[in-house]
Amino acid sequence: MLEPQRMIQDLIDLRTLTANEDGGQRVAWTPVWLKARQWFKDHLAELPVTVEQDPAGNLWATLPGESDVSLVMGSHLDCVPGGGWLDGCLGVIAGLAVLRRFAATGTKPPITIKVVDWADEEGARFGRSLLGSAAFAGNHSVEADRGRTDREGIRLEDAMRACGVDINRFPEAEKWRKNVGAYLELHIEQGPVLEQMNLPLGVVTGTKGVERHGITFFGQAAHSGATPMGLRHDALAACAKLSLEIYNIAGKHKDAVCTMGSVKTFPGIVTAVVGRCEATLDQRDLDPGNLAQMYSEAQAASKQFATEHGCTVEWAPIWTIEPIPFDPALLDFCEEAVFDASGTRHRLPSGPLHDAAEVARAGIPTVMIFTQSLRGISHNKIEDTRHEHLAQGVIALDKLADKTVAWLLAKG
Repeated sequence: MLEPQRMIQDLIDLRTLTANEDGGQRVAWTPVWLKARQWFKDHLAELPVTVEQDPAGNLWATLPGESDVSLVMGSHLDCVPGGGWLDGCLGVIAGLAVLRRFAATGTKPPITIKVVDWADEEGARFGRSLLGSAAFAGNHSVEADRGRTDREGIRLEDAMRACGVDINRFPEAEKWRKNVGAYLELHIEQGPVLEQMNLPLGVVTGTKGVERHGITFFGQAAHSGATPMGLRHDALAACAKLSLEIYNIAGKHKDAVCTMGSVKTFPGIVTAVVGRCEATLDQRDLDPGNLAQMYSEAQAASKQFATEHGCTVEWAPIWTIEPIPFDPALLDFCEEAVFDASGTRHRLPSGPLHDAAEVARAGIPTVMIFTQSLRGISHNKIEDTRHEHLAQGVIALDKLADKTVAWLLAKG
């Protein structure tokens, strides 16, 4: 029998073990993260499962079935410094709850059931998100990542080695894709949409693609008192117009978002017109056509505003990833499961990336369920979800697991 309240208590216990007055401290490759993993292993020891760590540091619990084809559920135990009690952990502990339910029958399930705790989803310490799941999917970047350092100058390669992981073996994690038939992930929304719609759960259609660029406006630094307003070449003025225009650009598409999250001015003093302004732009949408259009429109707008203020502008890529839609059949099963658990149904894309995105990129049928996030806040110690919504979330995951097992059996 599924035990939603036990899952909630497990989450509370994990928070007690790994958080302080500033919030969660389960940053990957740290002693607190290892403590969280040991806590998880201790709970797995009660079940007839094998527990293994793959070459990328991902932790796997396997309940053997009549078939080697496997259904995988999971997420990540690591968090950002001062993070909440649910981001990532919910998916792992919900997977544990469903695993317990399969194991409680006393007989082999028809297919193999696995739960995974992906290593370093957040990238909070070394800046490389989705580290373990990317290695699993064959999208690792070992040479670029090995020399990454944290604020204390410790290298990622060395921090991983201290946790029993050799970065040189990352490519071997791809072998763990063998026989994986589908992947399911339960996660908090981390945004305000479900709460504003008064919905407990949502079906995640996929993760939005990202276009992330650095934009530099070049003007002319000049004395703020001696330079008339009409004769200035103010790089900040051009940038400021773009920061407003991105709202119009995103507003043309239902689920698109555009964010200028960083602006730096030079010389950056109160008595000088800004001669150079450096900004970042993050654009996201699930539709690749919309994403390309937004990128083109933002570039055109930046050139227009630069011209209006006697400036020039240059763009430099920071990072990009394509939109990743989830499996159509699993989306239908997920909607049925969410409706069975909550009496509601709603589909929405995910703005944040998740380990599920890397799994889907590897060609494995994938889908996610979101639970409502109170105040739409995550990556913060006040992150929260109503207990009844957490219960509905794991019930939906459990129902989805059964539907997926039947689907995989039918596929042969």
